[in-house]
Amino acid sequence: MEDAPTAWAWVTRPTDLGDFLRDRRLQRGLTQAELADELGISRRYVVEIEQGKPSLYTDRLFAVLRELDIVLKAEQR
Repeated sequence: MEDAPTAWAWVTRPTDLGDFLRDRRLQRGLTQAELADELGISRRYVVEIEQGKPSLYTDRLFAVLRELDIVLKAEQR
C-alpha cells in the first residue's frame, strides 16, 4: 500500500501560510480553540495567523524573502 502524498504549499505571503495552517488544523480535526489550548495561546491569535493578518514581524519577514528572491515551501510531515 502506497503512502498518501504529502501536503505542501508555496508560501509567498502571510495568507498562503495561514491557509496552509488552517487546512492542516482542519485535517487533524482540531478547532481553533483546541489548537490554541494545546499551544498555550489565545484563539484570537490562531485566527489572526490563519487569516494572514499583517504584523510587524510577518511584514519584515516577507519583505526580506522578496528582496532575496526566496520562496518558502511548507510541507506536512
